[in-house]
Amino acid sequence: MPIKTNDPNKKTWIPVPANSDFPIQNIPFGVFLTRDDVITIGTRIGNHAIDLGALHQLGYFKDIPLTDDIFLQDTLNDFISDGQKTWRLVRNRISEIFDTDNSSLRDNEEHKKVVLFTMEEIEMQLPVQIGDYTDFYSSKEHATNVGTMFRDPNNALLPNWLHIPVGYHGRSSSIVTSGTPVRRPMGQTMPAGAETPVFGPSKLVDFELEMAFITTDANVLGEPIPVDEAEDYIFGMVLFNDWSARDIQKWEYVPLGPFLAKNFASSISPWIVTMDALQPFKVESPEQEPKPLPYLLQEEGNKSYDIHLEVDILPENSTPTTVTKSNFKYMYWTMSQQLAHHTINGCNVNSGDMMGSGTISGPTPDSYGSMLELSWGGKQEVKLNDGATRKFIEDNDTVIIKGYCLNDNIRIGFGEVSTKLLPVYQPKKKQ
Repeated sequence: MPIKTNDPNKKTWIPVPANSDFPIQNIPFGVFLTRDDVITIGTRIGNHAIDLGALHQLGYFKDIPLTDDIFLQDTLNDFISDGQKTWRLVRNRISEIFDTDNSSLRDNEEHKKVVLFTMEEIEMQLPVQIGDYTDFYSSKEHATNVGTMFRDPNNALLPNWLHIPVGYHGRSSSIVTSGTPVRRPMGQTMPAGAETPVFGPSKLVDFELEMAFITTDANVLGEPIPVDEAEDYIFGMVLFNDWSARDIQKWEYVPLGPFLAKNFASSISPWIVTMDALQPFKVESPEQEPKPLPYLLQEEGNKSYDIHLEVDILPENSTPTTVTKSNFKYMYWTMSQQLAHHTINGCNVNSGDMMGSGTISGPTPDSYGSMLELSWGGKQEVKLNDGATRKFIEDNDTVIIKGYCLNDNIRIGFGEVSTKLLPVYQPKKKQ
């Protein structure tokens, strides 16, 4: 089925600001609370949110096989379960409805009143119920930097890293959408020179510049997904800040890996940009040497995506500073390889499951994807525009991650994931 939404010449009757992340070629999916306190599934063009539940009830999807309540739910899980054919049919229809030459909705003022909202009139929600969340560790530059800092610079990568997409299972209950503040975590740390651990607030809270992909129902228990079919089961992508408490992590991660240092919070952008929308931005992946084992070996062709990423730190009552600029194309292991590896043992993947890329670092210091790297383990300061400095994230700082694709014809973006770090929780004193 052709992807009609990707025509770079397509125009819409909805006003779209210059350099918007959300032209008619994007058509992402999300969940929002309307001005009438109704939760609905929707999409976005320019600075307008579109109520797909209302569109469906008004008959605009009448010849597409959809259940009556498919867009009246508070998550996208059931819609994602319908599969790639349905996603394309719906996105193609949306692009037709809002095409500049289509008058069916454009000239119907009563319908527009119930379908269209300005972004100021809505409140974005978590787009999916995330049953399971896996975080990979797939940036060679990031893994090399961390290995250099904490182990032997001559053997920065562990022996398995070039052979498997390393990952761990994270905590889905603490994944929140953009705009939701998170608290500095408490935990055990082992200060330098100490003989026993201490308990208290983490002193080394960090962001991790990541992206994540959302899956559909991909396989049944016991059946792996072939690497060259894997992307058919990926619905789309979001920006992802996988918060980390580096001092807690250093003490606890051996022998079983991240735990309290990672599960206190992770933040995602609210609009899921579909893989169909990203097709014009496919690029080659980094060369893999040694060659992966056959179940991870992909056919030749472009398997990654040219997604520009940047991170701002915004201190309270101040101005933002862009501290890094990176790109998703630097990822050593592709999403298809990650999903194929995840399921090679028969692990089943469900609609709404989320897979984090791992920290995305580029080849130069200004493209590193964490404060751990930008400050090189706290040894150097990162200067902010207001004259302040940072080694890690301080209380009441807001971390803002943005991402977009850009070519000669079109820009497709993800918006942003913005999260404020609040001070550690203080229990109320009993009266």
